[in-house]
Amino acid sequence: MQIKHHLAEDTIDDKDISALIDWLKTNSRLTKGPLTLEFEKKWSNWWGKKYSVFCNSGSSANLLMYYVLLLSSKLKNKKIIVPSAGWPTTITPAIQFGFEPIMCEADKDTFALDVDYLEELLKKHDPGAVIFVQILGVPHKHIDKLLALKEKYKFVLLEDACAAMGASHRGRKAGTFGDMSSFSLYFGHQLSTIEGGVVSTDDQEFNNLLLMSRSHGWGKDLDPDSHGALLNKYNVDNSHNPFIFYEPGLNLRATDLQAFLGLRQLDKMDWLVERRSRNHHLYKKLLGEKFYAQSYDNDIVPCSIHFCALANDSAERKTVADALHKNGIETRLYTAGNLGLHPFWANRYGEAHFKWADELYNRGFFLPNHPSLKTEDVKFISKVVLDAVKR
Repeated sequence: MQIKHHLAEDTIDDKDISALIDWLKTNSRLTKGPLTLEFEKKWSNWWGKKYSVFCNSGSSANLLMYYVLLLSSKLKNKKIIVPSAGWPTTITPAIQFGFEPIMCEADKDTFALDVDYLEELLKKHDPGAVIFVQILGVPHKHIDKLLALKEKYKFVLLEDACAAMGASHRGRKAGTFGDMSSFSLYFGHQLSTIEGGVVSTDDQEFNNLLLMSRSHGWGKDLDPDSHGALLNKYNVDNSHNPFIFYEPGLNLRATDLQAFLGLRQLDKMDWLVERRSRNHHLYKKLLGEKFYAQSYDNDIVPCSIHFCALANDSAERKTVADALHKNGIETRLYTAGNLGLHPFWANRYGEAHFKWADELYNRGFFLPNHPSLKTEDVKFISKVVLDAVKR
């Protein structure tokens, strides 16, 4: 069956490609350069953050957050609370860098961290950090309590907003709640730079470590005062400047080609948010009485990459998926459901079962949401789902 409605579509349009072609004809340098700096500044201004660091993927953004946390002076221990519902690379850097990950149940409302379960873990383990995901572009409904727990238990909060760009909670944008926050600019996300990621923060120590860790550990991307302070601290021979390496860094840089596309995507961000939010609200209206879905209050603006719904059981989910495929509508199971049931976790720590995370694993499925989806498309897709179950 030919796909009529893709689960995701790119936000890079023909005008962007034409502009990119013209730019390519006049620019010989495509690697990281001045456009990357311009994009980082524009990104920070849109989100209202002091610093932003552009890298080559959202997964690398998460990797950078973990690594910088490890290098920083702010980590009281290497225990970190991780979500059961999310994406593998929200968690895998914890394993790669020798943290002690402790998995938390999913919230029944938005599938983010369950704050009551979280507090029990905080009391028991006193972790140095917590990472949470703004699931599928529906902001954490109980973010105020999460922030109160941060104040009470004194942990560093990492925020994975990779699939939530443009969503907001009481006027505050997703990606502005964490001490560091990550974003993914992959195909099908709210905006795309082909591949790409960003880490944003208000903390200068984190920012300096992000800049050095992204590019080999050198200090030449730092502001002059920060670089000067390191020269003095380590009493380094300045004749090697700018190629002085302060940290055991990585190479996770993006390119100016990607930054060129990112600058154009940010120009249409408000439109992208409006379209995705409109589609999400309509799905919720049409399917909300028959299928369990993420809940949110009137002061929350969802900006989802897919609409997630839960069937009654795995058999009904298969029935819905078959009907969608038959009608040329792309779908997939909730990705990845309970991460505690996947081999990368279970082989190391044993299977981790949780009520709501298991429900996502067994019952969840995705429906298309992207800016080119029209109202009649959402209505048609919803009708196919409803007709499939007849309940």
